[in-house]
Amino acid sequence: MSRSSFEEFIQTNRISEVECLVADMSGTARGKILPPKKFLSGQKSRGLRVPEEVFTLTINGRFVSDTAAVSDSAIDIYMEPDADTTRLVPWYTEPTAQVICDAFHLNDEPVEISPRHVLKRVLALYKAKGWRPVVAPELEFYLCKKNLDPDYPLEAAIGRSGRKESGGQAYGIDAANDFDPVVEDIFDYCEVQELDVDTLSHEAGPAQLEINFNHGDPLELADQVFLFKRTVRQAALKHDMYATFMAKPHENEPGSSMHIHQSVLDVKTGKNVFSGKEGKPTKLFLNHIGGLQRYLAAALPFCAPNVNSYRRLVPESDAPTNVHWAHDNRTVSLRVPASSPANLRVENRVPGADSNPYLAFAASLACGYLGMIERIKPSDPVTGSAYRYAHTLPINLDEALDKLNYTKSLKQVMGEKFVGAYQDVKFEEMQHYRRVISSWEREFLLLNV
Repeated sequence: MSRSSFEEFIQTNRISEVECLVADMSGTARGKILPPKKFLSGQKSRGLRVPEEVFTLTINGRFVSDTAAVSDSAIDIYMEPDADTTRLVPWYTEPTAQVICDAFHLNDEPVEISPRHVLKRVLALYKAKGWRPVVAPELEFYLCKKNLDPDYPLEAAIGRSGRKESGGQAYGIDAANDFDPVVEDIFDYCEVQELDVDTLSHEAGPAQLEINFNHGDPLELADQVFLFKRTVRQAALKHDMYATFMAKPHENEPGSSMHIHQSVLDVKTGKNVFSGKEGKPTKLFLNHIGGLQRYLAAALPFCAPNVNSYRRLVPESDAPTNVHWAHDNRTVSLRVPASSPANLRVENRVPGADSNPYLAFAASLACGYLGMIERIKPSDPVTGSAYRYAHTLPINLDEALDKLNYTKSLKQVMGEKFVGAYQDVKFEEMQHYRRVISSWEREFLLLNV
């Protein structure tokens, strides 16, 4: 969108404000809100400035106290709007536009620790090989009652029936329709923003829903998932409830995932490089799976980024615990769905709904890329339940960060400066978490030790 096109967009839609957004390490929207004229003038002079430390904010909104990833001088960076991401914001009464930005230093070098840049970096590696990845995310979330006191457990939201779901209603049509008012707003909001959502289903947890996206370019879909999470939360608030993308918001209920279907096309021919003659899987397909198997444990901090994430990755809970692969098997990390040869793909079932889409896509594709260039052979596909095999994925964030720290090739693909910044953010979050005394400790230790 050119300057003249943007001016026309503003006039046609009578825009009163423009939200300029970047995603921080957690996928939270940061940035600035300004009048349209100020936005247009700011683009000329690199005027959309924010502190470099915006990318070293922790999930609880604190700056990392000690990191070599940013300057000690608290320098400015500037946001460069990606005009192709300009959209209306449908939930405001005043006409408002939003645009996703890339981050640059004042010497016009990209900010390496920006999550959107990290995904672009990985996609550039594929492009240099003549490949183009394609992804399709599936995103789960819970609707719950407003929870104003974090010491109390969450409760499922109540739909039109006026009754709380008493148990699992996986794929229940009437159960999904019970939340029609909020779902209709979600779809309406998505249509206004041109978010390419596909199907809706009710998942196994109470008031747990899943929305799938159509397959497409990873950067475009990361942008869409980034905006979609915001959209769902706003639609829920309109109906006096919360929407949460926590990986495990309820005890004894399934967690929420963000499964990523991924394949790779040949740039010149447009054909799927995973599928060979007569539709047989190619060596590149098997190498891609091999790379995911070898590097997924080290990439886990990007796919399971929070302490809560690891409560989801436990046996017999609709979530994987190891790096086995199989055909049409939902107990493994790496599922190959039944499909036509042209649509042959692998579904990475490890990432949680709480992950930053830019980083989860980048990490998952980075693992596959390393497998392809290193020609890594996968193990044999398993049959039956993969839960009978050992739990080999890290069981907590500390262990996952250790794996990442000692995996040089993955750090190089993702960007060593970025990985250092990410580790600093996560270590800071762990320090905050360790200071918290949980209700379990008060319940069982207070009078018994």
